[in-house]
Amino acid sequence: MTFWVYMLRCSDGSYYTGHTDNIEHRIAQHESGAFETCYTYKRRPLALVFVQGHSTREEALSSERQIKGWSRRKKEAMIRGDWEEVSRLACSSFDKLRTNGL
Repeated sequence: MTFWVYMLRCSDGSYYTGHTDNIEHRIAQHESGAFETCYTYKRRPLALVFVQGHSTREEALSSERQIKGWSRRKKEAMIRGDWEEVSRLACSSFDKLRTNGL
C-alpha cells in the first residue's frame, strides 16, 4: 500500500498539506467540502499542486509535518520541482539558526 503526502493551493493563495492512503478519495472530499471544519472548506476551489508517495504512513506523516514547517518560498520551490532551491533554502535556514545561537 502507498501512502501519499499532498499539497493543495487554495483559492486564497494559501497552501494546505496533508497525507492519506487514498489520494483520489481524499482530494474528492476536499473538493466537495465533505468536512465543514477542514481548513480547505471555505477556500475552494482547490488545485492539487504536489503529490509524493511513501511506503509507510509514518513516512508520509513525517513528510507532511516537515513540509508544514517550511517557508512559502521553499514550498513553492518544491512544487516547481526545484530541489536545488529547496536545498539552498534549507541551508540558509540552518545558517540563520546557527547565527542566532540556536
